[in-house]
Parts: sequence; structure tokens; C-alpha cells
Amino acid sequence: MAETKYIFVTGGVASSLGKGIISSSIGKLLQARGYSVTIQKFDPYINIDPGTLNPYEHGECYVTVDGHEADLDLGHYERFLGIQTTKANNITTGRIYKSVIDKERRGDYLGKTIQIIPHITDEIKRNVKLLGNKYKFDFVITEIGGTVGDIESLPYLESIRQLKWELGRNALCVHLTYVPYLAAAGELKTKPTQHSVKELQSVGIQPDILVLRTEHPLNMNLRKKVALFCNVDESAVVQSMDMPTIYEVPLRMQEQNVDVTILQKMGLPVGEAPDLKSWKDFLDRRHRATEVVKIGLVGKYDLQDAYKSILEALSQAATYNDRKADIHFINSENLNDSNVEEKLKDMDGIIICPGFGQRGIEGKFVALKYCRTHDVPTFGICLGMQCMAIEFARNVLGYADANSREMDETTPHNVIDIMEEQKSITNMGGTMRLGAYECVLDPNSKVYQAYKSEHIQERHRHRYEFNNNYKEEYEKAGMKCVGINPDSNLVEIIEIPTLKWYIGTQFHPEYSSTVLKPHPLFLSFIKAAIDK
Repeated sequence: MAETKYIFVTGGVASSLGKGIISSSIGKLLQARGYSVTIQKFDPYINIDPGTLNPYEHGECYVTVDGHEADLDLGHYERFLGIQTTKANNITTGRIYKSVIDKERRGDYLGKTIQIIPHITDEIKRNVKLLGNKYKFDFVITEIGGTVGDIESLPYLESIRQLKWELGRNALCVHLTYVPYLAAAGELKTKPTQHSVKELQSVGIQPDILVLRTEHPLNMNLRKKVALFCNVDESAVVQSMDMPTIYEVPLRMQEQNVDVTILQKMGLPVGEAPDLKSWKDFLDRRHRATEVVKIGLVGKYDLQDAYKSILEALSQAATYNDRKADIHFINSENLNDSNVEEKLKDMDGIIICPGFGQRGIEGKFVALKYCRTHDVPTFGICLGMQCMAIEFARNVLGYADANSREMDETTPHNVIDIMEEQKSITNMGGTMRLGAYECVLDPNSKVYQAYKSEHIQERHRHRYEFNNNYKEEYEKAGMKCVGINPDSNLVEIIEIPTLKWYIGTQFHPEYSSTVLKPHPLFLSFIKAAIDK
């Protein structure tokens, strides 16, 4: 295949229909046929990246290996395809405009008036084709965030219109819409889909494939009607029903020949359908698992998307341990000494979630004290690991006022402190320790047994670090520093070896757990929770 093929995924009617899952599923099917595939997300908001967004606004912030704070859909792309994405896979309107404005200030446009067309659209098009040009992928799938009809999506749609025109058979648009069910009338309604397609056509884009999200099966007559009214081949109108797990979606798409339709429309040979054996094996194990492992998630964001990668990593690790993950969110703001036992006693394992800021932090200390003294398998991630260190300092080392500088500037026992090079930073965005860093493991530790390797690389997203001045005291009292960054000597992992499983990591292991390669720490944690 000489030329890169471009697939655009747009959404209509409502947001959150699952464009990321559809993009990932299409990518998976093409990848299984031997093509090299990458997926990118273009988000129409003006933030430079989602790093400064509240998780309630946009779900979790995902981090790529090269240290870019990205949209959570990049997590789906990596989990489904087992690929690594980078800063180039997630573009926002903020970055597009900043790039154009920087060029204008340098004089690159030779005195021209800068306009949305052609300057902004050219910059969008350049970014769409960047990865394809640089790495010669067979397919580049571009997911456009937001909903067709939004003012902020218009420059992206205009860019797609131009690219479809320029690239001919090498470009294709998949449009995802919603078919609501009106209970009172007992009917599924296609009108919103028709309007959404009309909206796309009005900006000059004819979708090639329609994916209809629905909670009820769509009969052939309904699909024919949609095909007729929307100028789409009948074979290119597919349904996407709610599934017990998102990992079913590639198989449902394959049953409806979505990959075949794409190859035919792009003039490529169809060949044999891939068997997706390892993927199906994973799903079989998932379906066969009847026993449950109960995991408590102690955090402050009462929203499933806020801890998306952790939920997926737990669910994958449970499957490979032949269990179903039964995950309970426990709001740390409501945890105290009098109710902690009642809330945690039925859990097989506890995760202390990452986060920023003071809110809900005392509840995490309460949970940790309970887990440490009752030997409950416990996994602290990022701020969760820092909380482990603070709780230990308060209740074992005897420093009742121990804290992190993030929570209390004046704490006399700053067991978690800000790094020197961070002190002068005033900007919030993109200024933490971000992306993949090396870590060397102590061979006599549980983490080493999990990884079966002394050298690992994991992704970070934090500003505060374990204070090495206290390291000796911690180790004497039984909390070992078992993972160290070789360049900075910073502590990456702490563990209490005398307990069943009590481990905290400065990094976010959940970012690198995929369907076919679950993360070793999550596998080990779930195993300990089952043994409890």
C-alpha cells in the first residue's frame, strides 16, 4: 500500500455516543488484517490540552509516553490496538490557533490577512496528515470530538470536506448517530439521524458509512429507510447496540462487515476475514468468569470516566484471573473513623485513587489506616501513594502533623515535597513530571515478582515527590522504597513487605494496561485480593 488512507469519524444527535470505541474497533479490525493503523483525536475546545480540565468536565486526563496530557479516548486507542500514541495523536482547537498565531507573529504568512479559511483549515489539514506523512501508516483514523452542528466543529468539518475532495478514494467518513426509542409510541425514530446527516451534507460532506447507536435492535426496514433518506449504501448502515463490555464492539462491527465495506470503498482487496483469536479468547474468559472480586475505589470524583483507565485495568486483570471485577466507588469525602469499617469490610482489595488538591484527602488517610492495620490488599496510585506515605508518617513514625507541601505549605514534616525545579513554575498546564520515566526495582520485592524485571518504564503525572530525607526512617519502620528512578534518585514505589499486598506507585500503571497485555501490577493486586 503506497498511499495512506484517511478515515474520519464524526458524531451527531448527541455527544458521548462512543466515537472513541467505534474508532478503536475499526482500527482493531484493520490492524487484524495486517495494516498499520494509528488513531488521532481532534477536540474542538480551546484548552491547549485537557491537563487543566476538571475530571467532571472531560473525564480522566490520559498521559502518553512522550509526556503529553491527552483526551481519555487515546486510552481506548492504546488498549484496543496495543499501540503507543503521542502528542501528535491529540490536537485541540487551542493548539491549532496557537500554532497559526505563532506563525503570524514570526511573519511566516508574508503580511496576509489570517482567516479561518484557508489558514486555520490548512493547519488542521496539516495536522491530520502529519502522522501519515511521517510514519507512512496504511490507515490514519481521525476522530472529531463534539457533535455536528456545533459552531466550534465547523473548521474541522470544512477541513474534512477539503480533504475528501483532495484525497478522493483515499478518504472516507464514518458518521455516528443515535436512534432513540420512544416508549409511549413503542417506536424507534430515525428523524434525528436524518437531520444529523443533512447537517453534514449542508457543509459539503456525504458520509460513507453510518453507525447507528441504539438500545434496541434495528430491523432491516428501518436500516433501508435510513439508507434511502441519507444517500448511503444499505450495506453501509450498521447498528451499534449497547454491549455488556466495550470489547465486544469490534466483533459486532466485523459481523456487519464494516471492515469489508471500508476496504471496498477505498479500492483495496478484501481477502480473508481475520479470526481475532486472542481477542475472542479474552472475551470468552470474561464471559466464563462467574466468581466476583470486590474492589473498593477510594476517591473524590463520583464519575466513572474520572478513573477510566483504572476501571479498565482492573477489569482486564480480573478477566485474566478468571474473575468478574465488582467495583464499588467509595467517596473519600464521606469516610471517617466511625464508618470506615462498614464501608470497607466487604472489599477484597482497595485502590486509593490519584487526584490533586486537599478535598477528600483525610478520608484517604482513614481508609489507608484501616487497610494497613487489617491487612487488606491495597494499591495507592500517584496521590494514593503519597497518601500512603503521609498516613504511615502520622500513625507509625509518630509525626501527627506530617503532610504534603501540596496540602499544607507550612507542614514541619513534609514527607511529600515539591521538587526544586518545580518551585518557580507559575503555569498549571504541562509543567509536571509527565510521561515515561525509568525505574529500577529491588529484586527482593513484591513489585519485582510482579514485573519479573529489574528495569521498568512507567508514565507519570505529578508535581510532588517523596522526600528522601525521611527515607531511612521509613525503611527502619517497615515501609520499603523498592522502586527508584536511576537519574534523579527519586522514590517511585513504596511497599510494606510484611503485609499481603500494600504497594504505592508514584506513576500511573493503568495507562499501559491493554486488552492483550494486562498490567503486571494489576494482575498481582487482583490475585492478592482473590487470595484474601
